[in-house]
Amino acid sequence: MFIVEETIAGADAVQIPTQRGESLLETAVRYAEERHWDVVPGTWTEVVDGMHACSCGDAACSAPGAHPAGPDWADRATGSAGAARRMWQQRPGASILLPTGRAFDAISVPETAGLLALARMERMSLTPGPVTRTPHRRTEFFVLPGAAAKLPDLLRALGWTASSLDLAVLGEGAYVTAPPTRVGRHGAVQWVRRPTQENRWLPDAEELVPALAYACGQNR
Repeated sequence: MFIVEETIAGADAVQIPTQRGESLLETAVRYAEERHWDVVPGTWTEVVDGMHACSCGDAACSAPGAHPAGPDWADRATGSAGAARRMWQQRPGASILLPTGRAFDAISVPETAGLLALARMERMSLTPGPVTRTPHRRTEFFVLPGAAAKLPDLLRALGWTASSLDLAVLGEGAYVTAPPTRVGRHGAVQWVRRPTQENRWLPDAEELVPALAYACGQNR
């Protein structure tokens, strides 16, 4: 069970749960054990001269404590709860990264467009999968793998091109940063729609792209 504390009002009363009560270790284990998602520990933040700095050592890091810790990150990802526990026991403060293109892809849109799309989906009685909100003001919608290959044709059928909308698919070779990871001083990744039994079966991209494209078009 994923624990939430409170909700933040969004567009058309879409609510964003904020997490509490579980460590990064226990949350990573639950992702592997309950959702069968591959997980891999990323970078972490360290206190240097009283400031929180990314373990990568880059003072200008754009995602401090929330990106891959090395080039072999994808090979180290695991769907084993036991292996996940051992990895986070070695580095309890490491961020939680979920490789895309495996159990799911993620469609990334601006936060405002994502909340507008969610409200539209609710009116249309569509059930999205899990959705995250990043501190960089993006919403990421989890969908079945293969979305990247389908996206150009789906958008073309709606009269759009990928270059005309701020809409991207994270697929093979990419990742999402999972709640409750903090991105340095920018804040934490949160669930807009948290993983539940009701959204265990992910939607296909073609179910969500019309609402997402419409919202992105309105948000330009």
